[in-house]
Amino acid sequence: QVALQFPDELLADAAAVAARMEAATGAEMYVLGDTTYGSCCVDEVAAEHAGAEAVLHYGPACLSPSRKLPVLHIFGRQPLDIERCAEAFRELYPDRQSHVVVLSDVVYAHAMGELEQQLCPEYPNIVFSRVVCGDPPGPALPGEVRQFGRQFLVEAPGGLQDCAMFYVGAEGLALTSFMLTWNCCPFSSFNPATGCGRRETLNVNRALMRRLYLVERTRDAQVVGILVGTLGVAGYLAVLQHLRKLLQRAGKRSYTLAVGKPNPAKLANFLEVDIFVLVACAQNSLLDSSDFYRPIVTPYELELACNPAREWTGNYFTDFRDLLPGACAHIGLPPAVPAAEAVPDISLITGEMRAAHLHDPPATQLPPSTALACRDQTRALAEISPAASFLESRSWRGLEQRLGQTPISKAVQGRRGIAIAYEDEGHEQP
Repeated sequence: QVALQFPDELLADAAAVAARMEAATGAEMYVLGDTTYGSCCVDEVAAEHAGAEAVLHYGPACLSPSRKLPVLHIFGRQPLDIERCAEAFRELYPDRQSHVVVLSDVVYAHAMGELEQQLCPEYPNIVFSRVVCGDPPGPALPGEVRQFGRQFLVEAPGGLQDCAMFYVGAEGLALTSFMLTWNCCPFSSFNPATGCGRRETLNVNRALMRRLYLVERTRDAQVVGILVGTLGVAGYLAVLQHLRKLLQRAGKRSYTLAVGKPNPAKLANFLEVDIFVLVACAQNSLLDSSDFYRPIVTPYELELACNPAREWTGNYFTDFRDLLPGACAHIGLPPAVPAAEAVPDISLITGEMRAAHLHDPPATQLPPSTALACRDQTRALAEISPAASFLESRSWRGLEQRLGQTPISKAVQGRRGIAIAYEDEGHEQP
């Protein structure tokens, strides 16, 4: 049993592909019609519902390592004009001694070998990245970079900060993630759809200023909602536990929410939450929250706000696995400071004092729990949750069917105009 996962634009071909695969292999194929989260991530949840033993993932991918099932990626092969791409590269980098790392979208990875043959004789210091599915075995070599499913070796004297980046692909989340992570490198790109090369004009400093503003908002927050944005990326359970522990030590309340693909309407139901932190793949973590009622930050930004031992160094991490113990960017929590000895902190947004010190971890011996109680005479157990009790007390609880309880009425003429001035404003309603 094999699950076939297609992006929305390729679902029209799913039935034909599944039929040919079944005829060729004899295996039973299941088409995943709707992804739980982003289409770039492997949807292991839907695959396990079908009892699949493996997943074939079609289309663009974030290349985050999967947690359980074996995955085979079929990126597809979008056409690339090699001659035009090489010409655009020469225009952007006239100095033949330039240290340049070439990155590409996965749908153009098939053409990188031919492009390398054209440019390497002219540019001795050019480096082409290689697409790697899953974590490569063995430790990294000195100067080797392994991130975002890409692997390349940097030989510049000053390391990666002395290199420029050339990206082959359209503007999107992948390019934004690259630019924020390697923000010390100047970026250029070539869009195969338009055939144009350009120096990227995204103001990385302005984007980072926006992210650091969200860090300050996180320091002011008292209630944090942890949005589960993936159930298939390896390490997501470990980072959820890490974030809960961090928020508990920082004296903030946290609620874990699984709402599928986040949108403003869903998250507006949780008015008590001051800020959300999204646990997702590296590409989907950078969610523009300008349309949301509350800001949405990444796990790295939450650590900047709540871990006093972590300071802003100019490096930005979009992959939450980099923050886990044993990873390259992990920084442990310092010991707790008594409240009387804590240095006062002033909010840069509200101007008010706030607590910025860590609290002692809770005692291991917990008091007897009263969260379970008998629900009825059949001795069925029910869980008593303060958060659930509060939500239950709301007057509006969403759309409910109420079959047989709502009287049937004919459609009537509604109001006309806009909310500030309806046409019948000032007239007596009949």
